[in-house]
Amino acid sequence: MKHAGALMLVGAGGFLGSVARYAVALLFAPLAPGFPFATLTVNILGSFLIGFLGELAVSTTLVSPEARLFLVTGFCGGFTTFSAYMFEHSALLKDGQLFYAGIYLAGSIAGGLVALYTGMLFAKLWT
Repeated sequence: MKHAGALMLVGAGGFLGSVARYAVALLFAPLAPGFPFATLTVNILGSFLIGFLGELAVSTTLVSPEARLFLVTGFCGGFTTFSAYMFEHSALLKDGQLFYAGIYLAGSIAGGLVALYTGMLFAKLWT
């Protein structure tokens, strides 16, 4: 498949995943004000979906390479990046790469928090 076709599949899936994420946020917003229940739901559901679809893609012929781009990379990627993180982390563990899995875990959490607060600091300094 040419790169343009792959980009279109990922983009279309990402669009639908983003719309689905927003729909979940609208659905759950009135249920639990003050708690990010929608994000928690999206992250758990996205992790299930990427695990299910990713495993089907590598273990069977039920999910074609094109469908994998659309569903796993596009839809799940647009729905939640947490699911991609979980899938990649499990691949490191499955491959016995415990050191890299630990670095990925710690780096994602600690690095993400440091980046978040640094971005907030820069925004406050800028305004």
